[in-house]
Amino acid sequence: MVVSCDSAFRWLHFNLADHGSRMWIEQAAMLPPGARELLLATDTHQRALVDGGAACCILHDFERDFDVRDTARVGALRVAVLPDLIVTARRHPLGSADLVISRIRDGARIDGPAGALDLLIGALSQNIDTVVRGLSHDVQAAEDAFLDGHDPPTSRALLGIRRRLAQIHRMLDGAQRVFRRLEQDDELPGTLQSTVEKLSQRLQGLDADALAVQGQLRLLRDELDLQSNQRTNQNLYVLSLMTALMLPATLVTGLFGMNTGGLPFTGAQGTLAAAAVAAGTALATYLFLRSKGFFP
Repeated sequence: MVVSCDSAFRWLHFNLADHGSRMWIEQAAMLPPGARELLLATDTHQRALVDGGAACCILHDFERDFDVRDTARVGALRVAVLPDLIVTARRHPLGSADLVISRIRDGARIDGPAGALDLLIGALSQNIDTVVRGLSHDVQAAEDAFLDGHDPPTSRALLGIRRRLAQIHRMLDGAQRVFRRLEQDDELPGTLQSTVEKLSQRLQGLDADALAVQGQLRLLRDELDLQSNQRTNQNLYVLSLMTALMLPATLVTGLFGMNTGGLPFTGAQGTLAAAAVAAGTALATYLFLRSKGFFP
């Protein structure tokens, strides 16, 4: 895809799954060797380099399907920014590409490499921010359900949210490292310096939002664990009391169950007498435990 930004600047976007796109990048004389290597590399690790006046990087974004906008799959967006050209490439469809096209159709103007990079990272940030806000809404809904006491969230649902937030944090942390690497490179063109610094701060703020949602989720999980532990302790407490109450009666019945001579209460009313003794010992145990504060 070719986007004409103005009379002097162009934006080329390639699908690396297409053999013709790869051949064009391999033979593009206007791209420095390092830029061509980064655009065609098979690895997807987020990284950055400045080669021959071209600022290049690999960033992560969420892939999309034709019928699903938000997926959990992470794809690599490859970027090479030159003074009169920006080249982006991907192997699978990414969510940020739709946002870039939408903004250009709505009249967004790109007057140079700084504006193109700002538009691209802005779209990528917006795509991730949409996912973060959706996860924040899910956490708040789960928290409300927990506080209301009906339909509390399950551990499996919270684990899915936590896994997604951790994924986003890794993406944003890697992107921040990329832009810090560009900031510290002495060969970075001066026209991009202020834009790179601004975008680095934007990614840092977005990562802070994701970490805030992660902290809120952690508090909710702690509350759920505390409630579960209290319920377990209460059940164990009741079970212990029941065991203590029944232990004397069990001892009495065990004693009268021995096949030995001279057992008491062997007359006609022996069973009632033995039952009375067992009940009496249980009552005595109850009164003793109550005097010690085990019962309210």
